[in-house]
Amino acid sequence: MELEVRHLRALCAIADAGSLHKAARQLGMSQPSLTTQLRRIENSLGAELFSRERTGCRPTLLGHSVLSRARPLVAGMAVLVSEARAAADRSAGPRLRIGSTASRALAGWLRRLRERLPGTDISLQMDVSANALLRQVAGGGLDVAFVHEVEGCPLRVPAGLDRRVLVEREPQFISLARDHPAAGSQIVELSDLAADRWMIDPTVDGEWDGLRRVLGAAGLNPPVLHGDYLTASSLIAVGEAIAPCQPTSVPREDMVVRPLRDDPLGVRLLLFSRPGAYEGAGIAGVGTDAGADGDGPGGAEVYADLEAAYREAALQAVVYRQWLMRNKSPLLHAPAA
Repeated sequence: MELEVRHLRALCAIADAGSLHKAARQLGMSQPSLTTQLRRIENSLGAELFSRERTGCRPTLLGHSVLSRARPLVAGMAVLVSEARAAADRSAGPRLRIGSTASRALAGWLRRLRERLPGTDISLQMDVSANALLRQVAGGGLDVAFVHEVEGCPLRVPAGLDRRVLVEREPQFISLARDHPAAGSQIVELSDLAADRWMIDPTVDGEWDGLRRVLGAAGLNPPVLHGDYLTASSLIAVGEAIAPCQPTSVPREDMVVRPLRDDPLGVRLLLFSRPGAYEGAGIAGVGTDAGADGDGPGGAEVYADLEAAYREAALQAVVYRQWLMRNKSPLLHAPAA
């Protein structure tokens, strides 16, 4: 078998994700397909590139050697494709390519951006992996990325990206079945959930490590289910599991959202961009605010729209609005025009 760029890209994804399952999600393929592809690559080279362990995959000595040569090739190909697309796009009109992890602020943000930039083609790419989105911004595949960073689990930020902090610490709430014994409390004690099955999506960067750290600090070792949050919702509704959730989550008839005592789980909300990324969106000359972390002209407007959209989503979520009031959050007050 002759190695191709897609094979090298798969090897880099496995090394970065640390597991075949996470890498397959990032690559948009099934785990069995990725496992088969890795086996063929290893067979063509005559040795294992990764050691399979209970906690994931680790590069062997040969794997490290191959990766050291594969990464610049993959990066170079990404730059080639990005520059070619950019050259083609310059004649097609302005555009803004947004990447994001899940957030209820997205709808309001996109609405505001379309009003601000009526002639700009605005696209959105969702991903559970913040690190994958940041790599795409650095490689030119995206212009900006709105992501969350789990407390205690720093993101791997490529060099050269501009950063703005939207929320320094957003508390993570808990989703419970409406008839759960703790659902009647305004604030839930972590100890009251010790006997519950927790559900977590291990493909979300830092999510499992962050939860494990908090549960361990509380002396808890509950059973944990791994799966996506769409599946989690159906299990939570019938009392089969509980799960962390964003405070902007909207409760349902069969499910409630509650804050945890002392807010042990938290994330930081961040907006990243490449220097000059806003030029292609047709807003390079709009405004002169360079931003707290150095993003260029136009960045202030994009950030302001995201800030307004997040505040809107936060105030619409009743439980989160109550939390903001108890904690006298500045989110309760609109920024000066």
